[in-house]
Amino acid sequence: MAQIRRYIVAGGSIFAALGYAYFMQAGAASPPGPARAAQVAQPVEISGIELTSAPALPLMPDPATLPDAQVTRAVARDIAVPGDLPSEERAPSFECEAEMTASVREAAIVRLDLEAPCHPNARVTLHHNGMMISALTDVDGGARIDLPALAESAVFIAAFEDGKGALATATIDDLALYDRFVVQWRGDARSLRLHALEYGADFGMPGHVWSEGTQAEAEGFVMRLGGDVPGPALRAEVYTFPTASATREGSVALRLEAEVTDGNCGRDVEAQGISTEGDGAALRVQDLVLPMPGCEATGEFLVLKNLFNDLNIAQK
Repeated sequence: MAQIRRYIVAGGSIFAALGYAYFMQAGAASPPGPARAAQVAQPVEISGIELTSAPALPLMPDPATLPDAQVTRAVARDIAVPGDLPSEERAPSFECEAEMTASVREAAIVRLDLEAPCHPNARVTLHHNGMMISALTDVDGGARIDLPALAESAVFIAAFEDGKGALATATIDDLALYDRFVVQWRGDARSLRLHALEYGADFGMPGHVWSEGTQAEAEGFVMRLGGDVPGPALRAEVYTFPTASATREGSVALRLEAEVTDGNCGRDVEAQGISTEGDGAALRVQDLVLPMPGCEATGEFLVLKNLFNDLNIAQK
């Protein structure tokens, strides 16, 4: 590896109890790499509804009880039809409603198939347990996205910019077999990268896992989400480790790498970390604000330790 220059990041500038940080030159073995997740909307309670009824309409008298003259006038009134009646309105069409289905795949991954014919080539935001990802539909309004699940009873929401959307659910029976770590942010795709160093590995060594490649002997994997959406977008990287089927005892260290770019130099990069706890029933969420160096450091990388606790693995 290239020579490492270390800089201490002021603790008051970073939330989430980060450890120390250091710079790596642009030629180092590990290259670069979330907008804050919106809170899940709470259901709205509707109360205080009262049922009311309209006043009874007067009944037309029975023609049999009326004199002949009155019967004639009543019949004439009934058959008189104005010539300017409004045309009948067409019933609303539901052809353009968005639909989404969810199918469970291996390693607690869920495949979402979205069909939204009225939203071709449109940006859509996918929500799941605090994780938010940008995606794009195709010319027909369709999209297929694989997302790592963060809950056994999983709910997925697709929301378009005009307020339309769709919902899908899935049951993830094998979620407890895996440990999962999410880093998400809004911005450039190059801003952040998540690295997993399994069983004492270093960058570029066997056991190093990240979105650009997995070294030999690695057991986990990293998924990069939202990376194909142009411009500023909601993006994430997710590391998954098969804890229940680990081949040996040891630990996994997680490192967050931020590249200094023309778009973020001298600015704060906001991100959020989400990780499963134990059997996956609880999530640990922490926010961070990372002050980036000046633009003279463009092309270098800031590497953060202790955004996540090390994953300790006990072979069963």
